[in-house]
Amino acid sequence: MKAPARLGLYGLILVAVFTAAGLTANAVIPEDTVRAWVEESAEGHGAGHGDGADTSSLGLGLAQDGYQLTSVSAPAGTGEASELTFAVTGPDGNRVTDFDLDHEQEMHLIAVRADGQHFAHVHPEKNQDGTWSIPWQWEAAGTYRIFADFVPAQSDEGITLSTAVQVSGDFEPVAAEQAVQTTFDGFDVTVEGDLVAGSASELTFMITRYGEPVTSLEPYLGAFGHLVALRDGDLAYLHAHPHGGTSVAGETSGPEIVFEATAPTEGRYLLYLDFQVDAQAHTASLVIDATGNNSDGASSGDSENDEHEQGEGHDD
Repeated sequence: MKAPARLGLYGLILVAVFTAAGLTANAVIPEDTVRAWVEESAEGHGAGHGDGADTSSLGLGLAQDGYQLTSVSAPAGTGEASELTFAVTGPDGNRVTDFDLDHEQEMHLIAVRADGQHFAHVHPEKNQDGTWSIPWQWEAAGTYRIFADFVPAQSDEGITLSTAVQVSGDFEPVAAEQAVQTTFDGFDVTVEGDLVAGSASELTFMITRYGEPVTSLEPYLGAFGHLVALRDGDLAYLHAHPHGGTSVAGETSGPEIVFEATAPTEGRYLLYLDFQVDAQAHTASLVIDATGNNSDGASSGDSENDEHEQGEGHDD
C-alpha cells in the first residue's frame, strides 16, 4: 500500500476510535459532568498559562510547595446529611498534623459554587491522624470548589489548596453582575475603592443598619472583618489583609473596615465579607471589577482619558 493511502486509512481509524470513545464516555458519564470537567480544565489552563500566572499561588491547585490536598470526600447530592472530610500531606508524603493558628484557626475551609453562589467559610475539626472533618449538606447542585487555607507549622507560610467537587442534579448558573452594594437582614454594605490588577489596592467597606452606621462591629477571626476575594470564572483565590492589626476581645469598631488586596489580572471579582455583630456572624456578597495597570501606576481607564485629552490638544 502506498504511503498516502496508508496515512488516509490511519486517519480514518483514529476518527473511528475517538468517535467510539466519545460515545462511550457520554453513555457512562452524565453530559453535565463531562461539560463541567471540560470547563474546569479550560479555566485552569487559561489562568495558569494564558497570562503566565502561577495557579498554585492562586489556590487553584491540589498541591503547592510539597503540600497536597488528599482524601477529599463529600456528599454526592443535595439533601444528604453527611460529612466533608479531607487531609493534607506534606513534602515527606505523610499527613500533616501540626498547623499554626492563622486568624484564630488552624484551618479555614471555603466552599463556593462555580458561579459564586452558595458561599461558605467554616472551620473543620482535626482528628489525631490528620483528617479534617465537618458535618455537611449541599443546598444546591452544581460544581463546587473547595479551598483549604492553612499555615503548616514547618513552613510558617500560608498555603491555599483546592479541588472541584461535583454535586449531582440540575442547576441554573447565576451570572455575577457588578454589585458594590448589598442589603440583607437590615444591613447595607457598600465597597469603595479601585481594584487595580497587579497593584495593592485599598478597599473600604461601609456597614450601616436600618440607615444608621454600625459602630458595634466585634472581633471576628482576629480582626473586625474577614474578606475572601475570588476571580469570576476560575475562582482564583486572593488573600486580603485587614488594616488595623489584630483586634482584642471586648473592643468594637465600625462602620468602616479597610482591606488591602491584589488582583492578579483585570476582570470581575467576587467579594465575601464576614463580620460579626451581637455575637452573630454575617456574610455580605459583593462584586467589583479590576482595571488594568500601566507602568506609571495609572489604571487603563485613566490612560484612555489621557490619550483622549492629548488627541483633543493635537486637533487644536
